[in-house]
Amino acid sequence: MKTTSVTIYSTGYRETRTYLAAALFAAGNIALPQLCHLVQLGGPTMLPIYFFTLVGAYKYGWRTGLLTALASPLVNAALFGMPTVAALPAILVKSVLLAGAAGYAARRFNRVSVALLAAVVLFYQVVGSAGEWALTGSFTAAVQDFRIGIPGMLLQVFGGYLFIKYVIRK
Repeated sequence: MKTTSVTIYSTGYRETRTYLAAALFAAGNIALPQLCHLVQLGGPTMLPIYFFTLVGAYKYGWRTGLLTALASPLVNAALFGMPTVAALPAILVKSVLLAGAAGYAARRFNRVSVALLAAVVLFYQVVGSAGEWALTGSFTAAVQDFRIGIPGMLLQVFGGYLFIKYVIRK
């Protein structure tokens, strides 16, 4: 398993860079789900609304990740009706957990690796599924990501690694 040192930022809420990065990552989280929804079950299978939250929080810190995590599902629901309003609480819980876990891992280890990203994704999915189960009362709905979302989790881990390591160099 290769571990790579990358430049990790921790931006504050008083910095313009935080809001610009969050806006760009939220735009990615708006465009990517639209592409995935062109395929049947593309959203639940690919879990696209989490991808840029992971990348943004890992690269620019939990504050950027949190802004992205909150804005992405809300704007998508308002503009496109996806996710549905009923699904928003569970998606917001998972998004916020992802932003916190990714920001923490980046700051704590100050490097990116497939193993670290896998741990982040596994953490937010397990804890988020427990939260979703508590919110919905449906175990089946709560573990849906583990039933059909494995390709999306793999995309987050491997695609996130490549994106953080090679695409965002600054």
